[in-house]
Amino acid sequence: MHSFLRRFLLSLSVVLLTAPLAPAGVDATPIPGGGVWTIDDILLAERAGSFEVSPDGAWAVWVKTRMDKKKGEQVSNLMLSRLDRSKDEITLSRGRQRDSSPRWSPDGTKIAFLSTRPRPGKDEDDDNDEPSKTQLWLIDARGGDPWPLTKLDRPIRSFDWRDDETIVYAAAEARSLREQQADEDKDTSQVVEVAEETAPARLFSVAVADGAVTRLTRNDDWVGSVKISPDGRWAVALHERSLSFKYDHRTLPVVKLHDLSSGESRALFEEQRVLISGIEWSPDSKGFYLVQNYSSDPVYFTATIQRLHYADVESATPVAVDLDWANGLGTARILPTADGFLALLADGVRYRPARYTRSGSAWTRQDLSGPHVRNLFDWALGADGTTLVYEHSTATTPPQWYQAVLDGGAIENAAELTNLNPGFRGKPVHATRVERWKGARDEEVEGILYFPLDYEEGRHYPLFLSIHGGPTGYDMDQWDQSYGYPKLLIAQKGAFLLEVNYHGSGNYGLEWVESICCGNYYDLERVDLENGVDHVVGLGLADPEKLASMGWSNGAILTSELVSRSTRYKVASAGAGDVEWISDWANVDFGASFDNYYFGAAPYEDPELYVRKSPYFRLKDVVTPTILYTGTADRNVPPSQSWSHFRVMQQVGKTPVRFVLFPGEPHGLRKYVHQKRKVVEDLAWFDRHLFGSEVSAPVVKEGSPLEAALARAGFAEAAGLYGRQVNGTLAPESVSHADLRVSRFEVTRAQYAAFDSKYEFPAGTGNYPASGITFEQAQAYAAWLAERTGEPWRLPTAAEAKTLYGRGKGEAHSESTGGENTLDLWAGYSPNPEDAARLQEKAAALGGESPLLKEVGWFRSRGTQVFDLGGNVAEWTVGEDGAGTLAGGSADLPSGVASAKEVAGEPYRGFRVVATP
Repeated sequence: MHSFLRRFLLSLSVVLLTAPLAPAGVDATPIPGGGVWTIDDILLAERAGSFEVSPDGAWAVWVKTRMDKKKGEQVSNLMLSRLDRSKDEITLSRGRQRDSSPRWSPDGTKIAFLSTRPRPGKDEDDDNDEPSKTQLWLIDARGGDPWPLTKLDRPIRSFDWRDDETIVYAAAEARSLREQQADEDKDTSQVVEVAEETAPARLFSVAVADGAVTRLTRNDDWVGSVKISPDGRWAVALHERSLSFKYDHRTLPVVKLHDLSSGESRALFEEQRVLISGIEWSPDSKGFYLVQNYSSDPVYFTATIQRLHYADVESATPVAVDLDWANGLGTARILPTADGFLALLADGVRYRPARYTRSGSAWTRQDLSGPHVRNLFDWALGADGTTLVYEHSTATTPPQWYQAVLDGGAIENAAELTNLNPGFRGKPVHATRVERWKGARDEEVEGILYFPLDYEEGRHYPLFLSIHGGPTGYDMDQWDQSYGYPKLLIAQKGAFLLEVNYHGSGNYGLEWVESICCGNYYDLERVDLENGVDHVVGLGLADPEKLASMGWSNGAILTSELVSRSTRYKVASAGAGDVEWISDWANVDFGASFDNYYFGAAPYEDPELYVRKSPYFRLKDVVTPTILYTGTADRNVPPSQSWSHFRVMQQVGKTPVRFVLFPGEPHGLRKYVHQKRKVVEDLAWFDRHLFGSEVSAPVVKEGSPLEAALARAGFAEAAGLYGRQVNGTLAPESVSHADLRVSRFEVTRAQYAAFDSKYEFPAGTGNYPASGITFEQAQAYAAWLAERTGEPWRLPTAAEAKTLYGRGKGEAHSESTGGENTLDLWAGYSPNPEDAARLQEKAAALGGESPLLKEVGWFRSRGTQVFDLGGNVAEWTVGEDGAGTLAGGSADLPSGVASAKEVAGEPYRGFRVVATP
């Protein structure tokens, strides 16, 4: 395959690697495998989550999520897996909607879930249909069609089973008359954060039998989540009390314990600034656990660790649980047991699974043992306390879920439960490893280094910083391939990638996550990142002249900071990142809680601080080619930030800059076409400015004949030869047409070779039109043919050509899409002149001088027996001045080209002959 085409095709592929993380110093030789990964392998990958074990421990219900190319967005469906190690898997719900949050009924006969699916009678394919609100649905655990339980004009926020016949849910009250009138008037105006005009969200119960709804509370605030005790008497609910809490963290949500029998409620943590993010009941209904987002800051909860409290129902007084682990919980998903709970503890690039046992007021921690414990990232536990399902992956091993037995502190008898993405198996793998180095404040920083797929010891490779967002996010030894960070696709191109858990990252404890507050934002992270690059270069692995940085959100923010202060980065990709903080403060949903916390003041209090912190004022000095992305509906980072970034670099003009807008997209891209465009843009930008192998924008349409030809590099060869024997000569067949005898087909290669013994052509193409023919050669053949056959053969005149070539646009045989053999056929669309030129370059990859030609007669004529007048080769005619003129279409030109005289390529020039009766 032509090297240019190969680079283009490889730019649309990714090699995802499935070797475990290697400790520093181990052999990093790639492990061979077969197959090539594509962008779609990443974007269309299946994911599993929301597992819940049935009450009898025999089944697990879960949600499979994938990108649906037809819909162009993600869809999710309920799945049911038998827990008998058979790997039986049942698709419980179908359709192109989002099903989520499955919950077993206490008796295990039904499953309740939330869904955006249309109600019965509404067509999910109808684009004019109003989008469905998130409603509560039911499905029989034995299968069948689901049915809607609620019909609300507000989405359900949270729900839980109270008993086999009743579900409790949280939702806002029905729309007021004012809102209904606004809907009728098509008034989409919004009044911002006015509590009196915002419907309260309350607790309701709904009967499974008939859908009857009962209001359970009359609160004036907004219930966000609710958990019901196993005995059905109690509800613990999180009440939001301010519409601007996300922005300013002033008025915290409150936790309330509701007695569903009496209607009474009690508030917890009164007069305390405690922020709760998770609720779980103990199996005996005597108490519940509360996950706390803890910060030492007196005002803001922007950077936190997760701690745990336990409260018994009688006192409703939460007591802190001593986790015996300074970093706190890694996730809020704790699993209560009869004697305590299971937890995933924060431990850097991994979680640490542990079992806690309660004795009086004391808790004893026991680290879990067994397979996969160092790479276990999510889980669910059955009511028996022993049936465990969990997710396992590594940085280079795609995730699967497993079923196992929990025996005290040991996970035993693990067996793979899911079969996600079976096409991933057997693909090439490479090595990754954890690296550590000294960063800011001379403190140790941890990161993950991805090796190039073609790694060879002693070679120096490009190095990409792959910077996570947050900043309280963190990179783990866990599978994580996405449109924002197609890491292994870049590694496949021959580059290292370094993920850095810089100061301010989560999962490393309170001191680390809070270290960049109060004016330290940028100052510590930049040192950590730069020192990480120096570390990899110092290992003799990376080429210091080929450094790059990429990131989304806070990763883009730090990328912009790096390139505004250093000239050593040769290319950058920044998606949805800030560069100017004064305008950011008021224009995002969490402006004050983020900016005030990390900078130590509001912009109106210290505007000079905000100017010093903003890379915007240094962008005029940037020399790194930068590509920018933003969604126009982003409320986390204003789209204006990317506009400001782009305009400075564009107007200064020191280095290339490219800006890609995604209409209607929020902070994270949702549409398939936008995600794919982002990856393709990144790869092309990196090729152009780092790898030195620039690939033009694609012009070969998916599914077109040219794509098929490029794939198989040739067509099937013909068997017999067209023509008629006249006096021992293979002469063209002819028919009457427009007062002329006209050769039915263009003169073929085999026919022309009978005249010119030096004319050569590939075996099996004798029925292809003679090509690469000059006007003089065509005239000589016609004279020779006339002499050999005794028939007055010649080339058509220009006058005859107007009649002959002004009609005859044929109808394609089965392999084509219609029309003649022109470039339109091969492209699968009508290319403009610029695309046509690039398609011609692509066609050269097929080899040979004229690879787009087809066998003569490939197209049926319309009303005549003359073929290929509109395509294949352009045909020589005799002009009024006796000079040669080309007429008709050709395979290397679009059909819209009126004349091929000046533009038809020499390899696509041929002829046919005519005779006067």
